[in-house]
Parts: sequence; structure tokens; C-alpha cells
Amino acid sequence: MVRTVAQKMGVRPGCRAHLLGAPAESVAALELPKLELVNELDGPFDYLHLFVVTQAGMRRDFPTLREHLRPGGMLWVSWPKGGRHGTDLTMRSVIAIGYDLGMVESVCLRVDDKWAGLKFTHPKPGKTYHNSFGTLRVDEREIGLRRPVPGDVPHS
Repeated sequence: MVRTVAQKMGVRPGCRAHLLGAPAESVAALELPKLELVNELDGPFDYLHLFVVTQAGMRRDFPTLREHLRPGGMLWVSWPKGGRHGTDLTMRSVIAIGYDLGMVESVCLRVDDKWAGLKFTHPKPGKTYHNSFGTLRVDEREIGLRRPVPGDVPHS
């Protein structure tokens, strides 16, 4: 049985969701299950999805979405693949910005022919995350702020 993009993303029926900047054709490609799709950011969410073209746009919108992500929830960021639509985003810059803003990445996938997607979650307190794009260490005292320990996050 072929899984939908939403299933690969881990989106479950009934979860509280908000999509920002999502093109209609990309939403259709996700094949989302029945969700509690909310138009305004109010309270905690299980699934948030930001479609963005620029690093500046990601830096602007990501922190607001992060603050509405419930513990255990997922914040997906999608950007145009292959430099389309004049994007200055790459996997490297998306991960670096996510780390800079205190979130960790896990899964990358193809949303559709135009968009890539990367899943971010809240880091676990006291854990250090490493990958080829950077390092994020979250101090137990700072987990409530959802911010990295100063000096541990390289900028790209």
C-alpha cells in the first residue's frame, strides 16, 4: 500500500493544525486526513506547516509558529526545490535557521514537484544535537524559552 505524503509526515486524523503560506496544489498533494484545521494561531497545535520562499520569511514566521507548537508536536517547513521561485533557502539554511531558533530537524521529504519539506520538533532538555549543518545544545534552564545556549549554534 502506498502511503500519502501526510502519512509519511506523521500527520494523524483529528490533530489540531495550521498551515501558513500553503499553495492549494501543495495542500492537495499532501492528502491530509480530516484535521481540526484552524485559521488563526491561538493555543497549542499538533501540526504546523510553513511554506516559505526566503530566509527572511522563515526567520519572521518560524518563531511565532514555534511558540504555538505543543510539546511532542511537529512544525514542518517547506521551501521551493532547486532554487525555484527565487528562493534563497536550501536544506542547509533551513536547518541552520531552525537550530538558530531553537528547534531540531528530523525528517526531510518531497511534498510535491515544487516543494521540499523538513520536520522540526522541540529539543529534549539537556541533549546536544549534532549534524553536518551545525550543533544545538539545550540547557535544562532554557528549555522553557525554546532557545539554544548562546554560542553553540553556528550561523550559515
